[in-house]
Amino acid sequence: MGGAYVLQEFADTLDMKPKKTSVAVQGFGNVGMHIARILHEWGYKVIAVSDSKSGIYNPKGLNIKEVIAHKEKTGRLAKFKVPAALEDQITKENAGKIKAKLILEMANRPITPEADEILLDKHIFIVPDILANAGGVVVSYFEWVQNSQNYYWSEKVVLERLKTYMTDAVKELSRVCTDFKCDMRASLYINAVKKILEAEKLRGNLK
Repeated sequence: MGGAYVLQEFADTLDMKPKKTSVAVQGFGNVGMHIARILHEWGYKVIAVSDSKSGIYNPKGLNIKEVIAHKEKTGRLAKFKVPAALEDQITKENAGKIKAKLILEMANRPITPEADEILLDKHIFIVPDILANAGGVVVSYFEWVQNSQNYYWSEKVVLERLKTYMTDAVKELSRVCTDFKCDMRASLYINAVKKILEAEKLRGNLK
């Protein structure tokens, strides 16, 4: 859900309307299956999904609920094989063939550094895994807060607070990206270093 909120924020910025935006999801497990379902429910046209054993493609869009039901029943999607949900899936060998306008890294490090440069040269917008995957960490923090206070929020409240955290992070990093005229991955590192320096100053370790 956190990744979906991040994607929606960037899609709005890039004027990518759900009904006019095609989505391909590599990896149809615990992460890919659910983000495909969420985006489908939001009106995006999910045209392709794949897992480590198989894949399915329909340029007119897939009925994700039916795809999920088929996968749960048979364990397969279709007849062709695509490695999924692993690191180093987009490399210098295949990056030049990608025609996407935006890539959301829901897997850990799916793009190699060499491929990163090729995609940026092609003006493909990359949402790094550190940001896209942050939702899980944020909700884990919510769980810790609730447990420490012995108080529990409803799912609706958790999702509302998650959306606020994720959209605020996108806006903050976008400002850094603009200020330093860099890509989103670089802005993440810049922002992280800034936060560390600020924390060290508050601790009195730096002047």
